[in-house]
This record gives sequence, C-alpha cells and structure tokens, in this order.
Amino acid sequence: MSSAIQYNNDSADVEGNVISLNDQGVEEVSDRLLASAARLSRNAMTEIDWSLPMEPDKHGCSPEWSSLYGTDYWNELTDEQRVSLTRHEFASIMCIGIWFEMVLQELVLRDQYLGEYHSTEFQFALVEVADECRHSLMFSKASEKMVGKSYRPNKLVGRLGKVFKYVAKNEVAYAGILVAEEVLDVFQRGCMRDDRVLPFIRTVNEIHVLEEARHMKYAREQVRESMQGVGWFRRKLSALVVSMGAYMIVANLVRPQAYADAGLDKGRAYGEAAHNEHFHSMIRSSCTHLMEFLDEVGLLTKPALRYYRRAHMI
Repeated sequence: MSSAIQYNNDSADVEGNVISLNDQGVEEVSDRLLASAARLSRNAMTEIDWSLPMEPDKHGCSPEWSSLYGTDYWNELTDEQRVSLTRHEFASIMCIGIWFEMVLQELVLRDQYLGEYHSTEFQFALVEVADECRHSLMFSKASEKMVGKSYRPNKLVGRLGKVFKYVAKNEVAYAGILVAEEVLDVFQRGCMRDDRVLPFIRTVNEIHVLEEARHMKYAREQVRESMQGVGWFRRKLSALVVSMGAYMIVANLVRPQAYADAGLDKGRAYGEAAHNEHFHSMIRSSCTHLMEFLDEVGLLTKPALRYYRRAHMI
C-alpha cells in the first residue's frame, strides 16, 4: 500500500507535511492541533459537488482493497460487477464509520463534561467532535449518492457499542477511539490517490485522512497520559477490552448484505471473504504502526493478541 502521508507519532497534512508532536503532553499537543485545524480543515459539503453524475466505470475503493480481491469469486466477476461490489463494500465501511464516530463523540464529550473550559485540550476536544459530525454527514451523503443504502453493525455489536460508550474511560476510551479510526484510515489511505476510484470518494478519503491524523495524535497522547502508573490488572483488562472492540469493528466493516445488494451470492461471498489471505495481509501490513504504539504503551498483551490475530491486524 502506498501513501504520501506520514502518521507514526506525528500529525500530517494531506501532502505529507509533518507536524512534529513527539514528546509533548496533551495540552501542548492540543495547542498545536488547534493551529493545524485552523489552517487545514476542509468541508465536504462545500468542496464536493454532490449533484455531479458518477462515472459508471469508477470504483468505490481500489479493487485491491475489496474483501474479495484475489478470490475465485472475484475472478468470475465482470468489470461491472466489480465496480458495484466495491461501491457497496465502501458504503458499508463508511456506514460503520458513522456508527463508531457517534460512539467517539459521546466518549469525548463525556470526558470533557466538567473539564477546564479555558484549556486548549477542551477546545481541541470540541474541534474533534465538530469534525466528527462533519465526517458522519460526509459519509452519509457519500453512501446515499453511491448506493442509496445504509449499513449497520449486527444487533449484538450495536448493543455492545452502547455499553462501551457508557462505561469506557481513560485509556480504554481513547485506545478504542484510536483503533477504530486507524482501521478506517488504512482503507482510505490505500484508495485516495487511485484514479480508478470515484473522484468524490477520493476527496472524501483525503478530507478524512487529513483530519483524522490530528484526532489520532490526540488519542495517542490521551492514552499515554492515562497509562502512566497503571497497575498490572488494569493494564491487562484495558488491553483485552480494546482488542475485543477492535475485533468487532473489523468483523463488521463489510456487512453481508452489501454483497447481496451488489448482486452477489451473499453466503458464498461472505465465506470467501472470511478466508481471503490477500485482504487479511492488506489489513495486517497497514496496522503495523498501530500495533507498535499499543505495544509501546503496554496494551499489546498475550490475551489481546488473540483478538488482533482473529481480526488479522497482526
């Protein structure tokens, strides 16, 4: 996977200009990120002409990022079917993105409910929530335009998400935010420069990648701060909860109904995707920096590793 953006321990704009934020606390990082947001934030509602027709041969994501790419089923599909498949797959991924961005917003707002309202940390937290609202609207508009459908996680995951947003705090909340955003981010980084992808989807990807670079740096600093001095039991439990959340997110990214809506045999497509080593390797190689960070802060324990392996993130 190629990308022009650095993101390991740094925030960066979409052209790869690194905003170095290493070895700083949450307040210092927030100050820098506020300045970055003021310079670089974008608005898809004004930047994208949503009335333009879609080119019939353009994909929803790079073909290599399809969950069926490289399978026998993929090889049987016509070009038209492949285009339809990638559009429904990426619509599903964006809709799942809306779901966990709404969870994220609740976590951040609750964390700042009785915060220091004059602080830059509080101010950037509000910027992040505003960004996520725009991102969810952007994903909603993109899904509506591309396939006219909504996809949601299964009922169990939906209920667990409700529990998570009420009980998660400190490193569990922010590591959960980081994992969820990184998972979506890897898909978009792999597709945003690809001329085979619909132009408005490329713009959606660029906007999200640009702004999530700031959000992920903020989450990393929150995790680092929360993990200072934590005990053995709390560290083990937090690591396990975060890994279980990561597994549920990855397992629900492409909903089985998306295959049916693309005109495929849902059962066969879901089965082949579940055993598609190419797709698994794409996810695994893209999560390297995330796994390194979790290991750095002590959240990559043996029990957690089992779930990351099941999700093909390591």
